[in-house]
Amino acid sequence: MLVEPNTPLQAHNSFGISAKALQLVRVRTEADVQAVLADTTLRESPKFVLGGGSNIVLTGDVKPLVLKVEIKGMRLVEETDKAWVVEAAAGEKWHDLVAWTLDNGWPGLENMALIPGSVGASPVQNIGAYGVELQDRFHSLDAIDLTTGQTFSLDAAQCAFGYRDSVFKHESSGQNGLGLAGKALITRVRFLLRKDWKPVLGYLDLERKMAETGISQPTAMQIFEWVCAIRRAKLPDPAVIGNAGSFFKNPTVTQDQCDDIIAREPKVVHYLLDDGRIKLAAGWLIDACGWKGKTVGNAGVYDKQALVLVNVGGKEHPCTGGEVMTLAKAIQTSVYERFGIRLEPEPVVV
Repeated sequence: MLVEPNTPLQAHNSFGISAKALQLVRVRTEADVQAVLADTTLRESPKFVLGGGSNIVLTGDVKPLVLKVEIKGMRLVEETDKAWVVEAAAGEKWHDLVAWTLDNGWPGLENMALIPGSVGASPVQNIGAYGVELQDRFHSLDAIDLTTGQTFSLDAAQCAFGYRDSVFKHESSGQNGLGLAGKALITRVRFLLRKDWKPVLGYLDLERKMAETGISQPTAMQIFEWVCAIRRAKLPDPAVIGNAGSFFKNPTVTQDQCDDIIAREPKVVHYLLDDGRIKLAAGWLIDACGWKGKTVGNAGVYDKQALVLVNVGGKEHPCTGGEVMTLAKAIQTSVYERFGIRLEPEPVVV
């Protein structure tokens, strides 16, 4: 275990914000975490778990000990008559896992292609795209308690998944509180991919691809290629333009609330959920308020997709976390004033 002092984090957050970790440890095996907890000077230090850095906004140097997760490995754990169970280490890139499963003929993750970030971060955020969420394919995960050093496993129910939410995003309350925010480091995640696979095609962009190609029953690989093409056309590559992907959650409303908005804004983009509620497209709401292409300092709204905030200053003159959050709060205010909807940011503000 090597403790790296004053480590630049600009290359380790997808926004490209310039900040430093006062102390950083690269976690490449579970033993590295145990070594940190066995060190008397580090054991009691506050800790910040860093994966791919694709879902954070750094507003200054990171004072807690940064645990940079770099554990690697992917494998087939089990095959039954009904499903495959695959496992990926937390430090693997999410998109690499999706591509690997499809290359091996195990469908199910294709709608979530090209989502940035690491496998370890995927259950924290309950990532999702184009009608599929991680919880729909989740089997279980392994993690290490950052206080006791004990390893433990969680199934889907224990992860308490919600829309872009999980037990890892909440502080524990009381002696029996279930929140694990800041208390655990995920090491491996397993997925259940069913053999009776059916395509999930309920999103407008995918329906357009079906119409363009004349393919009404696409394979998983075709959906994967469509999703990659759609995302590349809409979303900036963080390696070229710094960003954290979709910055706001798509808000959900009741049918009555949606009807009220439609009466004023007939073109509002919305989707019916299984529980009867309506999901509104946050990007459409932001665009309708005129934010596309607008900037605050070196933070801006992407001119091709209003749901994405970007670093318009590049690596040489990067935006600050303060500029990003000032822009985000201005957007929230204008959307609330026009639609009565409170947008909630997806990234973690550090």
